[in-house]
Amino acid sequence: MTEQVPPPDDHLLTRLRRKEAELAALREISRAIGAALDLDTTLGLITRKTAEVTRMDSCSIYLLDPAGEYLVLRATTGLAPEAIGRARLRWGEGLTGWAAREATPVASSDAARDPRFVYLPETREYAFRSLAAVPLQSAGKVLGALNVQTRAVHAYAPEEMDLLSTIADLAAGAIEKAALYDSMRRQITELSTLAEVSQTLTSPLYLEEMLRVIAEMATRLMRAARCVIFLLDEETGRPVATAAHGGEEPADLAPLIPLAEEALREGRAAAITDLRERRPETTVRAVLVVPLTVRGKSIGAFLAARSRAHAWTAEEVERLTTLAHQTALAIENSTLVVRSVLVREMHHRVKNNLQTIAMLLRLQARGDRPISGREVLTETVNRILSIAAVHEILSVEGFRMINARQLVERVARSVTATMLDDPARVTVAVEGDDLYLPSQPATSLALAVNELVQNAIEHAFPQGSGRIAIRLGHRDGQCFIEVEDDGVGMRPAAPGEESLGLQIVRALATEDLHGALTLESGAGTRVVITFPRPEMP
Repeated sequence: MTEQVPPPDDHLLTRLRRKEAELAALREISRAIGAALDLDTTLGLITRKTAEVTRMDSCSIYLLDPAGEYLVLRATTGLAPEAIGRARLRWGEGLTGWAAREATPVASSDAARDPRFVYLPETREYAFRSLAAVPLQSAGKVLGALNVQTRAVHAYAPEEMDLLSTIADLAAGAIEKAALYDSMRRQITELSTLAEVSQTLTSPLYLEEMLRVIAEMATRLMRAARCVIFLLDEETGRPVATAAHGGEEPADLAPLIPLAEEALREGRAAAITDLRERRPETTVRAVLVVPLTVRGKSIGAFLAARSRAHAWTAEEVERLTTLAHQTALAIENSTLVVRSVLVREMHHRVKNNLQTIAMLLRLQARGDRPISGREVLTETVNRILSIAAVHEILSVEGFRMINARQLVERVARSVTATMLDDPARVTVAVEGDDLYLPSQPATSLALAVNELVQNAIEHAFPQGSGRIAIRLGHRDGQCFIEVEDDGVGMRPAAPGEESLGLQIVRALATEDLHGALTLESGAGTRVVITFPRPEMP
């Protein structure tokens, strides 16, 4: 008689198949985790694979922030993607926070009815009913928590909680390894960037260019959307954005200026997790600003901003503070170098201008026309004041291109004030475009205008009054200046018979400006000087 084999127990077979599926799932998760390196990729793989193998509608990972105050949503499949990095639970808050604090798994088939449940609006988790959470622990240290959710009411079986705990144990080790990898990679990036910054600080760049490069490097170093360097304006005492990187609209800087002022006023770093709480209209969220201080004096502020809310860590504050100290020292060194260069340049220009005055006096001394000492003094004073007008503009503009129209207006006012007892007797009008010239051509132009206006005032108006029009501009790559009076005109003369003033103007036009002079006289006199547009220095 053949012995009958009892049929397999259906319940036992189901459990066996479930265990096989769980083991296969764990192997799959282990392989996926092992293939990942950086933290974000690792977290994304864990949530995706966990949701797949457990057949849950959502899986999310919350990690404890460096301060140990909040659990921050770092990865999810099922919740709103824009909530990543923004949604946060206080330590011990909600079912997920409770699981992390108590280091114990927790589950609820109707989570919203659990008194521990906390709804996070930004996650849009209102569609989910059931929730289970397990702590993420490594070597006795809680890193955060993992939770799963379902849209329908679901009673979590002990086997499901065991599987989640096993996955959490695997995930915790992978998260710690990935965080270490990210930290090492970040440190390498920071050291490389700081090395670049050091090289930039010692390179022969102009201050504005150097600050733009530093702002760009700081954006990478701080993983910021925008970095801005503010320097104090000596006249107003307010910070002015001198260099920036990131962001599109200059107007976006306006809400950041009060933050720079606050850091300068307090004399310490100011870290703002979400600026939108103060200014809902702003395009930036997290802002970190530190003062630029050198030898106990605040000279500006360094600001880093991110487009998402972010709690700045002590390491990040220290990083930007270190960069700010280096930048402040570089600014001071650059200022000293520039001042030294400016002093040498000023000495060179003053020497050249004194030589010009001496040359004009020698020409005047060799002239045939009898001239009184008063006339010599008056003409010399006017020439010196014309040159002084150039240096006055340079002192304001900082040795850059000079606005020739502004310069001519000053020269004309100076000559009329010196030569006329009643300046209203002769009207001088300056017309035309703004014309920007380097200092040397501007000086030659100022002297030429001085001579032409002097000559007109001395000789063109025997009747006692008149008008002088000065027009300047540029066309077809050539600059021009025209001085015209409505006086009595002048007798044409051969080049060798010209007056000393006209000889000086012709020499300035042809030799200094490398241009040409034309003269027309009839009912009044019109002198035109044309010269090539000078190149930028």
